[in-house]
Amino acid sequence: MEELKNNSVVEEDTEGTVVVITDEEGNEYNYVEEMVFDAGSDKYAILVSIDGDEECECHEHDEECGCEEEVDVILAKIVKDENGEVEYIEPTDEEFEIAQQAYEELMDKLEAEE
Repeated sequence: MEELKNNSVVEEDTEGTVVVITDEEGNEYNYVEEMVFDAGSDKYAILVSIDGDEECECHEHDEECGCEEEVDVILAKIVKDENGEVEYIEPTDEEFEIAQQAYEELMDKLEAEE
């Protein structure tokens, strides 16, 4: 999992809310906010990679290559910085467990409604 640090919403587009995640080496990766949910008194987001330039062993991935490209999914805690700007940060282990339980309960509830 990428380490989250000082990430902000890039823009709203046809894919949804796009978030840039910067790793320890300064590399930037684009994610779309797939879902936002509450867990305790905090908000969390499921972020799904939308970078299409990852390469497999034989070629670059694109919409038509048919490869089984792995999708990178991140759970991020949503907070506001001192300027009121939204940031996505890596949850602590305890926060991750709380968010995971809340997510599973939400999915169970949605399945039961179908």
